[in-house]
Formats: sequence, structure tokens, C-alpha cells
Amino acid sequence: MNGYLTSMMHWPFLKLITSSGSRAKLSILNYHRVHSELDPINPGEVDAEVFNWQMDLISRNFNILKLGEAALLLKQGKLPERSLCVTFDDGYADNVDVALPILQHYSVPTTFFIATGYLDGGMMWNDVVIECIRKIPSDYIDLSEKKLGKYNLNNWDERHAAYSEIVKKIKHLSQSKRQELVEWLSSFVIAAELPELMMTSNQVQLLHECGMEIGGHTVSHPILSCIPDEQAEREIADGKRRLEEIIQDSVKVFAYPNGKPGQDYLPKHVNMVERLGFDAAVSTKWGVSTVKTDKNQLRRFTPWDKSPNRFMLRLLRNYSHAD
Repeated sequence: MNGYLTSMMHWPFLKLITSSGSRAKLSILNYHRVHSELDPINPGEVDAEVFNWQMDLISRNFNILKLGEAALLLKQGKLPERSLCVTFDDGYADNVDVALPILQHYSVPTTFFIATGYLDGGMMWNDVVIECIRKIPSDYIDLSEKKLGKYNLNNWDERHAAYSEIVKKIKHLSQSKRQELVEWLSSFVIAAELPELMMTSNQVQLLHECGMEIGGHTVSHPILSCIPDEQAEREIADGKRRLEEIIQDSVKVFAYPNGKPGQDYLPKHVNMVERLGFDAAVSTKWGVSTVKTDKNQLRRFTPWDKSPNRFMLRLLRNYSHAD
């Protein structure tokens, strides 16, 4: 660690903008993947080197709690000052292979929200899109047959832009239509070339055994507002049930897929989560949560900055967004 980074490890003036008890604000970080090294098609995603100094930085400056504990203390008005949670969505294997040793090194308790339908060899539809665009051998692709556009693929920037646009076009389609398009796109590459990205059931159990918190994230990660109510409740309930079978313990926290309130999930889905026995749930609405925040719609944000200064400044700025 260089001298510049070392000098930035302590931010004592955090105490000037944070409080405890009934005036406390809870900051929740939202991660998905931690790559072993920089991913050229996704240079903005966190790799091990960046994640390492991020965890070092927060472990020195914040009181880090599992989400369930933090949500309870927040509701009771007993949350410590500078409280922060680290969460991961979806259930990627690199959370265990790459992130877990770093989390253990800095003693960072973490909550993992896992979509059970992709465990043990599954693959999320958006990752199929990404990996197909990554592996297509040509420098141009015409997907206009399915109204998905035409793209130059001469470099990693163009490939990143291409997959981002494709994902945007199909994200809110019905699950059946989305799956149809993803399967069509995957015909452009050899299926055997697609990597296995998601956790195994044994890795979920390992996280639990290591003292990490396991949370629900549905079975197949649907946009809840786009599916019938009965299906939405089944997705939430079955995901919870499967995780409890794996870890042989209760699952009490939940993350809404995609997570934008009023768009990806609605008040009726919040009611489902409470009815199904969860103690707290998180959205992807930016900001921090206070005692006034609905415990089933706690706020989170994604810390994508690649320098300690900007990372901490974004954390500080995030405190201005509260209920």
C-alpha cells in the first residue's frame, strides 16, 4: 500500500456528519461481483485490488454490521454512529473465491442476497448477454432481425456499449420473451465457452458457516412488477425456503431484484415480503436510512470509485440523501 493510500485510511471528520441512536443514519453498500483482476469488458466493476483497499478503508472508519442486526438497531433507535453494511446481490462464485478471504481478513461481516435458481451451474440472463458479446469472434454483429440493433465490436469499449444496450432493450420484457432472445443470442457462440459464474449450494453453506448473513433474492431474479402477483409471491417464498434448506437456518432479510421502488417492485411486493416473515429488505434507491425509513425498503448505493478519496467522498455525500 503506497504512502498516499495509507494517509487516507482514517477520516476522523466522519463524526461531524454521523450520529447514533435515534438520529443515526445507516449506510448500506451494494456489490455484485469482485473480479480476481480487471475485467476488460467491465472496467468499472470492482476487482480484488480495489475491493481490498475499500474493505480496509471502511473497516477503519465504520462500525460494520450484518443487515439484519443493523435494521433491528435502527428501528429501536440504538444504532451506533458510523454504522455501515456490506451487501452482495445475486450469488456469484467470485463472492466466495475472491471476496470472502478479503472480508475475513478485515473482519467485515457481510450479507449475501442469493437468487437460488442459478445455483449449481445456472447463469443469469444478463451474464449470458455479456459473455456472448465478449466471445463473439467477429468485429461486428447485426441483431436487427430481433430488433436488438447493430453493433461494432472492435474493442472492449464497443463491446461494453453493445451489451449494455442489449440488456437495456430486453430487461423489462416478459421472462419468456427475454429467455427467447437470450437463447437466440447465445447461438452466436459455442455454448461450451460460456463460464460457470454462480455459486454452488456448498458455497452458500460455507458463507453461512463463516458467519456471513444469507438473504433472499427470489428464485429467478424477475422484475417483480412485471409478473403476476401469485408468481411474485412464489418467487420470494420459494427462494427463502431453498436457502433455509441449504443453510439449515432462518433467512430473515431480502433484496428486491433490480430494486427500484415504484418501478421494479411495488407496495404490494413490500407487503408480500413482510407477510412471508422477513425482518428487513433493501432496495437500490440511493441514500442512507434513518429511523423513519421503512425497514422493508432500506436504501443502498454502489461504490464504484477507484480511488480512496473519491470513494470516501461519495460515502460522505450519500449521507445527504435520507428520509
